[in-house]
This record gives sequence, structure tokens and C-alpha cells, in this order.
Amino acid sequence: MDEEVAVQCSAKGCRSAASWALRWNNPKLHEPAYRKTWLACDQHREHLSDFLGARGFLREVTAFPATA
Repeated sequence: MDEEVAVQCSAKGCRSAASWALRWNNPKLHEPAYRKTWLACDQHREHLSDFLGARGFLREVTAFPATA
């Protein structure tokens, strides 16, 4: 059974396909090399990046899926 799974934006209520991976960690909770990932559509990339950045959590933003 070959079924594709749609990877959606992490913004609340958004069902759009993800285009960006926002990699972050909370330095009070996580080791420096540890990364959590939120996915974002084009519309929510800036909003989610600003949210994480304001807290000092955002580490990098890359295209999703990553191109080799």
C-alpha cells in the first residue's frame, strides 16, 4: 500500500503544505546541538520564525524538503 502523507504547516489551523523547516531549541531545556523542527508554509514562515526568534529559540530555516 503506497500512500503519500501530506506534510502540513505547523501553524495553528493551517492545512497548507509545508515549504520550510524551522529548526529550533530551547537552550534552557535542550543540549546546544539538539534541534526540534516546525514546518511552515510560505504564508506562515515569517510569523513562526518571528515567534521562535523573539524567544531566542530559532537556529535555522531551510527549504523543506531539503534539496540535495
